[in-house]
Amino acid sequence: MTVTASPTPSRHEIPRSHIVACARSWIGTPYHHQASIRDVGTDCLGLVRGVYRTLYGVEAAPVPGYSSDWAEASGRETMWDAARMHLSEIDVRCGLPGDMLLFRWRARTVAKHVGILSTPQHLVHACEAVPVCEVSMTPWWWRHAVAAFRFPGVAD
Repeated sequence: MTVTASPTPSRHEIPRSHIVACARSWIGTPYHHQASIRDVGTDCLGLVRGVYRTLYGVEAAPVPGYSSDWAEASGRETMWDAARMHLSEIDVRCGLPGDMLLFRWRARTVAKHVGILSTPQHLVHACEAVPVCEVSMTPWWWRHAVAAFRFPGVAD
């Protein structure tokens, strides 16, 4: 299925199944910090960027270089703020397949991990030292999920 690029996609344009298929197509892509090339290398942000590019035909925004400790160094919710600019924030308990989840590794730290729900109980994500994979949304993951976002133009 081909999705037409649009700077402001209209509602009911993109089926959730298409977003999930896009995310799953990255499974097996090796982890590589700052990368976003399917089958070559990606980090968690690169995975979401790659899915966004597939859906809309453009990069949401230029991404400056970042170190692996960028969140600790800045103390700002950079990833959360960027998601709010390009996606629609929803209640984390209302996430559906095709929605992006944002995680904090520890309480009182900056949220710095993202993934895409593939089913109500599974997440596709990229994590350091392992290829992109689909994991069970165990209680541990739900405790660390702090925000959820919907891609523009998703058919509900």
